[in-house]
Amino acid sequence: MENFEGEPAAPETEVSESNDAVPARLLPVAELHLHIEGTLQPELIFALAERNGITLPYADLDELRQRYEFTDLQSFLDLYYANMAVLQTEEDFAAMTHAYLERAAAAGVRHAEIMLDPQAHLSRGISLETCVNGVASVLATSMEDFGMSTILIAAFLRDLPEESALEVLDALLAMDAPIGAIGLDSAEVGNPPAKFERLYAKAREAGLRLTAHAGEEGPASYVVEALDVLGVERIDHGIRCMDDTDLVERLVDERIPLTVCPLSNVRLRTVDTLADHPLPAMLAAGLNVSVNSDDPAYFGGYVDDNFAQLEAVFELSEFDKARLAANSIHSSFASEERKAELLEELNSGELAH
Repeated sequence: MENFEGEPAAPETEVSESNDAVPARLLPVAELHLHIEGTLQPELIFALAERNGITLPYADLDELRQRYEFTDLQSFLDLYYANMAVLQTEEDFAAMTHAYLERAAAAGVRHAEIMLDPQAHLSRGISLETCVNGVASVLATSMEDFGMSTILIAAFLRDLPEESALEVLDALLAMDAPIGAIGLDSAEVGNPPAKFERLYAKAREAGLRLTAHAGEEGPASYVVEALDVLGVERIDHGIRCMDDTDLVERLVDERIPLTVCPLSNVRLRTVDTLADHPLPAMLAAGLNVSVNSDDPAYFGGYVDDNFAQLEAVFELSEFDKARLAANSIHSSFASEERKAELLEELNSGELAH
């Protein structure tokens, strides 16, 4: 296998012959684009509803699953926020987080950077301490329990005013919340990154790492804004960068990470089918892309599912798959020591478990 100790280089575009009889090797990866609320599986939704005495607007699991056909980002967000109603206590948030880590470990994830939407819980009467402490209590022992290092990212809702985000960031800093970064998510169209310039300046002053959703449904210009106005280190999604050749050249030159979520893009109709996804072209252009699951309970798969479907559709070469894994490690906010450990594991050819 190619050795990936240094900075990622432009990947090869040759593909090898696929062999369906041989199961794909499970690569150790970092998952960088994951919303913890989006890991809430239907079975857990019903279990938590029963525990908390909540009546769901679905008769059974089948009826709930039928709601998972989305026409766009907003149609997903409507269901996503509705299902959060079952999250009431620290124990609920902990159960959701534990379930994700267990499944992610089985997918080969060795480092996870997990986004939490505090505003979505505050707006329904759940305290900041409840949601943050519930998730953080499980992340605190993720290495011991799952062999997975983790970082908690506070993600802010871009369809709310910046003042709301600033208030929540102040509260997180005041409680010394165990967050390592901030992000920006929710409805992108009509909510450009520049709307949150003060939020990102404050987070930078506080020593937090910076990432933001841009170029999913929004235009390539939002990616430029996120870089130049917010000063982000990483772009979540970013697939619309392919509409701007100058931007692509810049992203390649600066090695800006793009956390791409293929199955999410298909389910939210930002691309029609997986075969239409720009990931192969992004790889061929030398962009620093990684593969992530976004909201796996809603979009049909975790990281290993994304890799399996990409391999089936595009016949990714072993080099390309290893490059994507290496990109994820290099693009993470993990310590340099942890990155070196993961790269060594990737280069050793050992299975992650």
